[in-house]
Amino acid sequence: MDFLREFWQFIKTRKKLWLLPVVSILLLLAGLIVFVQGSALAPLIYTVF
Repeated sequence: MDFLREFWQFIKTRKKLWLLPVVSILLLLAGLIVFVQGSALAPLIYTVF
């Protein structure tokens, strides 16, 4: 949890709030790829990206 607290402090002090949507989208895409890696949706996801 220290990493998240440190990351939040960095964003607040440096006024880089535009990083929050970028990081969240990247985490969602990474989670989606890991989640569907062994399923039938994998070829569809890989053709989209």
